[in-house]
Amino acid sequence: MAANRAEDRHFRVLLVDDEPLARQKMRLFLADQPDVDIVGECEDGPTAIDDILRLRPDLVFLDVQMPGTDGFEVLETVRAEYLPEVVFVTAHDSYALKAFDIHALDYLLKPFDRERFLRSLSRARA
Repeated sequence: MAANRAEDRHFRVLLVDDEPLARQKMRLFLADQPDVDIVGECEDGPTAIDDILRLRPDLVFLDVQMPGTDGFEVLETVRAEYLPEVVFVTAHDSYALKAFDIHALDYLLKPFDRERFLRSLSRARA
């Protein structure tokens, strides 16, 4: 019975990346996932902070380097009030250790493909 509840779970997802094509790619990969609701998209850190606190997503695909505030600063700012599950999405592998130090679910290196992206989503489902 518990397995059925896990399968029925709907994920509220926020996409945060300053690159419109990256957000479009993630949106495309999530389009055929019946248990995923994209609740918003952000292109900078300050907007991500506001939307995380306002929308309370279950999962955030979060770019590391963005205008205004980087992904780590976003999490540091919201941490006291609400901390969703996070998958970092970046073109830079140098932040991986820091990402896992703050308990990120996964770390996607750009350019990623559909299979790799969906493995990250699968980790969130687990």
